Amino acid sequence: MELVTQTAVVKGPARCVLLGERPALNCLARTSGIATRCRQLLDIAQTACWEGQLTGTRKTTPGFRLMEKYAMLVGGISMHRYDLSGMVMLKDNHVWASGSITQAVRAARSVCGFSSKIEVECRNDEEAIEAARAGAEIIMLDNYTPQVLHAAALSLKQQFPSVLIEASGGVTPVTLPLYFSPNVDIISMGCITQGCPIVDFSLKVQPPSNEKDHQQ
Repeated sequence: MELVTQTAVVKGPARCVLLGERPALNCLARTSGIATRCRQLLDIAQTACWEGQLTGTRKTTPGFRLMEKYAMLVGGISMHRYDLSGMVMLKDNHVWASGSITQAVRAARSVCGFSSKIEVECRNDEEAIEAARAGAEIIMLDNYTPQVLHAAALSLKQQFPSVLIEASGGVTPVTLPLYFSPNVDIISMGCITQGCPIVDFSLKVQPPSNEKDHQQ
């Protein structure tokens, strides 16, 4: 037998309540599913005594980003950045368009100045070192296996102690513990919003308890 928990009471004209029923339930189901998954992932990190930050990614539903990002915060993790203005993130296409990681970082810095951080997505150790030397504050080690990630993160921290290391790409709730390391500051996970199970909600109209209620 499934456990049913009352989460809210909605009052109003029946027509208005029923018109908004399905959109409201869809929003609750989606955001509660995200928040629940975030809480589960946070529990895994806390149990392992990992002191870094779990975060979502840019992979949100078009038109629903505000709700999904808020759900991440409710679940206890970081939303990374809300939009493109939150931080400069240089990915492979930006680098290719600029000519090199160094040129891309310099171009970004000339625009954002000192007040914004720059993160660079790196596919190997050579790119990571170039990004750190160019002045990037955050290095994303993308699609690294856990073993390779730990070695790369240690080496980068030894050379650039102030740089933040982010692990990203292919991390799932099952494999998450494999990525924990004192040298990894951030782990971002697309599965927080992609393929996330929902939480089932329903709305039930209660009949009036007496004639007076019915007249109202």
